[in-house]
Amino acid sequence: MKRRTFLLSALGAGGALVVGWGLLPPRSRLGDAALLPAANGQVALNGWVKIDAESNAIIAMPRSEMGQGVYTALPMLVAEELDLPLAGTRIEQAPFDAIYGNVAGFVALLPFHPLERDGVLVDSAEWITAKLARELGIIVTGGSSSVADAWHSMRLAGATARAALVAAAARRWKVPPNECTTRDGRVRHADRQAPYGALAREAAGLSPGTIALKAREDWTLIGTPAPRSDLPAKVDGSAVFGIDLRLPDMLHAAVRMCPALGGGLGTLEATAALAMPRVRQLVELPAAAGSSAGFAVIADSWWHAERAAAAVKAQWTPGPHAALDDRTVMKRLRAAVESDSGFPFYWRGDVDAAFAAPARRLEAWYQAPYLAHAPMEPMNCTARVSGDGVEIWAPTQVPSFARTAAAQTAGVPEDRVTLHVTLLGGGFGRRLETDFIVQAVRVAMRTAGRPVKLSWSREEDMTHDFYRPAQVARLEAAIDAAGRLRGLRIRAAGDAITPRWGERVYPLMSLDTPDRTAAEGLYTLPYAVDNQHIAQVATRMGVPIGNWRSVGYSHNAFFAECFIDEIAHALGQDPLAFRFSLLGPAPRYAAVLDRAAQRAGWETRLPAGRARGIALVGSYGSIVAQVAEVSLDDIGKPKVHRVVCAIDCGTAVNPGIIAQQMEGGIVFGLSAALFGQIDIRAGRVRQRNFPDYPMLGLAQTPEIETHIVPSTAAPSGVGEPGVPPIAPAVANALFALTGKRLRSLPLVL
Repeated sequence: MKRRTFLLSALGAGGALVVGWGLLPPRSRLGDAALLPAANGQVALNGWVKIDAESNAIIAMPRSEMGQGVYTALPMLVAEELDLPLAGTRIEQAPFDAIYGNVAGFVALLPFHPLERDGVLVDSAEWITAKLARELGIIVTGGSSSVADAWHSMRLAGATARAALVAAAARRWKVPPNECTTRDGRVRHADRQAPYGALAREAAGLSPGTIALKAREDWTLIGTPAPRSDLPAKVDGSAVFGIDLRLPDMLHAAVRMCPALGGGLGTLEATAALAMPRVRQLVELPAAAGSSAGFAVIADSWWHAERAAAAVKAQWTPGPHAALDDRTVMKRLRAAVESDSGFPFYWRGDVDAAFAAPARRLEAWYQAPYLAHAPMEPMNCTARVSGDGVEIWAPTQVPSFARTAAAQTAGVPEDRVTLHVTLLGGGFGRRLETDFIVQAVRVAMRTAGRPVKLSWSREEDMTHDFYRPAQVARLEAAIDAAGRLRGLRIRAAGDAITPRWGERVYPLMSLDTPDRTAAEGLYTLPYAVDNQHIAQVATRMGVPIGNWRSVGYSHNAFFAECFIDEIAHALGQDPLAFRFSLLGPAPRYAAVLDRAAQRAGWETRLPAGRARGIALVGSYGSIVAQVAEVSLDDIGKPKVHRVVCAIDCGTAVNPGIIAQQMEGGIVFGLSAALFGQIDIRAGRVRQRNFPDYPMLGLAQTPEIETHIVPSTAAPSGVGEPGVPPIAPAVANALFALTGKRLRSLPLVL
């Protein structure tokens, strides 16, 4: 079935009912003031904004802060429209309501080519998907979608609140509202002024009238590098991550899970462990939410619990994947590419004709390994189960699914679950899962109402991850007699992430449909090649997989951008010039590529022993080009000296955060490119801690420059787009330096 036919069929399920529903106006995301609990003189003006007596704005925060800066960027949107200094805002966790659901993140999952987004099909699909996402109201942080999703709704909330405050002042002063102005948290008219706090209660009962967002030329906050509000607490140690939480009368739990993937728990001998000081009890943990079966030991401190867990003698039962070996997986993936046509995510022209009798044909096989997330903060969750319900404190990216999982585990309605989202010590997609939350609730059900904090060790975290899937791809190019690229054919094989994630966190989403995340970075190429066919073979290898920062782009961009370099080399062309020759229909991509090349001094000579490589990747609505300057160290290992990064992410809400995220993405991606690999032998993950799975050290970190290409488009992603280009940029530089083409990650000469 063709991709577009499939998409229309899926969206059109239900026929005329769905079409009729799709034509109805979308659900408003402004929300009623009753959604926000008001205390201590606060007044809610809509579902996003409260004003306190000191004229500060308290803003509902529906997204998780995991280092990407949403606790600053999102309040900036409200503060701009409210004409309030950023220092005059605070955040509170948003309640559970559909208005706070992430709409942009779900629309971005539609499998359209980024340069072919015009037309009735795309518009209709996005409209219906957005409406469905509004109805579902799933609160989730991921896909670099937080600012994109908030761009209209949170600005509208600020503008609506401002209009209501102006209406209250105008009524009080008996003047037309259009004669009033606002600045620094005050409404002004002639020589009169009133602070927002003095007007809020009157404003709450008034219709705000016509709402107008501020014109771009009137912005005073958006576009400035405002300091991040979360940093002072992180510097002085007062910030509370999940693992920092301390509650009165709190217990601690340490876990052990079956070391074999998919294995189970047999017998336990825990007499000695339970006799250890300050140890309370042992709780068996069945496999749930994708986790392996195991047990938890409860004690008065985590260290006592961890020592006791190590003393338990467990007999584990082998599961169906006891013979898993990542080397065998790679062979099976290659065989899948060769034998299965896969699902075509993108095609144009006549590929068969282009490859029928080319003057020259290039073929290359690429592969990427399994990778762990390895966040600095291991998995943890604190839970309390009592007659009143369930209360949990969790560093989670999926509050909606976390609450559902807790309710189902404890057997209570969702409205009896109270969830507190803490700061996240790294998410990277790992905290889109609910396995650790299910475990914590199950343990708390045994502690007679006392809160218990369940924490994983680094070893459990590393060996029981939901890994980035291994992927193998065959890339082919057809060159005509004039030396032009006439055809591009790519087929990749790897496990589909979205269906596996869906069946874990939300069984109703468990549909084995083609997964765009497995093919993104291949079918989304911006290059004008007349004949293309890009397909993905979905496999099920038995390894637990999940969303890893930049998801499919993280490995597929490596395949594609290295192969583009291979084609350029085969044609005797400069890699930069060759890319420019294919970007005629993509001027935004060309502008980003040009900015990176110019700032990196692409045409300038480097010292002997150094070389540059370049890569260009569009992901999450943004376009990023990176130039890496590389040499070899004294023992022949790659050393990256400098990375120049250019990004077009639409309107730059906070340039400082954008630069930080590019730097973080480059370091994250470079760690994976140089070191990252999860080995599986006899069904067990061999890497257990950072000595086995190293991160980039400070001495190995290159100088990084970030250049933002100005844009008036709506904001797009920045948390993930910095990751995909770095591996191919470094690999291409290594080829220029050594003449050796590296087609496998990590990059080892």
